[in-house]
Amino acid sequence: MVGHSPPPFFKRGPAPLAKLVFFVLVSLGLLVSDLNLRYLDAFRQGLSVLAYPMQMAAATPADFVRNASDYFASLVRLQIENKELKRQQLQGAERLLRLDQIEQENRHLRELLEVRERQKVNSVVAEIMYTAKDPFSRKVILDKGTQAGIEAGQAVVDNVGVVGQITRVFPMQSELTLLTDKDQAIPVMVVRNGLRAVLFGAGNGLMELRYLAANADVQPGDKVVTSGLDGVFQQGLPVATVARVERDQAQAFARIPCLPAAGVEQFSHVLVLGQRANVLPRPPEVEVINKGKGRKSRARE
Repeated sequence: MVGHSPPPFFKRGPAPLAKLVFFVLVSLGLLVSDLNLRYLDAFRQGLSVLAYPMQMAAATPADFVRNASDYFASLVRLQIENKELKRQQLQGAERLLRLDQIEQENRHLRELLEVRERQKVNSVVAEIMYTAKDPFSRKVILDKGTQAGIEAGQAVVDNVGVVGQITRVFPMQSELTLLTDKDQAIPVMVVRNGLRAVLFGAGNGLMELRYLAANADVQPGDKVVTSGLDGVFQQGLPVATVARVERDQAQAFARIPCLPAAGVEQFSHVLVLGQRANVLPRPPEVEVINKGKGRKSRARE
């Protein structure tokens, strides 16, 4: 052991400054050689290929968070757009329904005007506002009253036939009793044979010919029109159609239910008929009597 020094506790290498200078020179040499010879491009591409999976793995959490935020934002946006489209669809459907209703009302009003032109009477177009409070009656309230020239007792029709009769009148409104009301009656006649009868309301949307003999000449499908004997309803207005005829030998009268010809409980506009626009000419006997009275008065003078 004599002549040998003990090994150092820490193994010493080149000095740090020498290492720094060495590696700086190597780096500069590699940069200059790569800039001129481009020999590290293949190595760099291979290294990028090897590092691509690690790059994707490192970017996956960020991509997941970004995609998830985009997904939920798109989902919320789609839900809002869906609600808006549904709202627009409902508004469009409501608008279409209103347009259909307006078209039907316009068609009905045009038909009423045609009826008004055919009937040589002063008439008023009225709108049904609401039904009467009594649930056991068939009465409705119109939006026209005495200020529009409506009077109690006037007949009310639609574009098909008779609807009812004005029973009470107020300044701005009037009460219309429908033909199907139990307390309503109208004199009629059968078109086929001219048989006169009285048609009563049944209260259930139907009417009934009463007090006709069991052997009366009435058949299902017969058309019933106004006879004009009451002085209220003009003659020849359609009223109803015979639905069936029930004859019982034990009963003196036949039971004859009828279906109303007009839309008694359907439409919202009706036509209130007034007095005739043109006065009927006087009978010739009255004119002769008046002429005779005129001659006698002139002779006395």
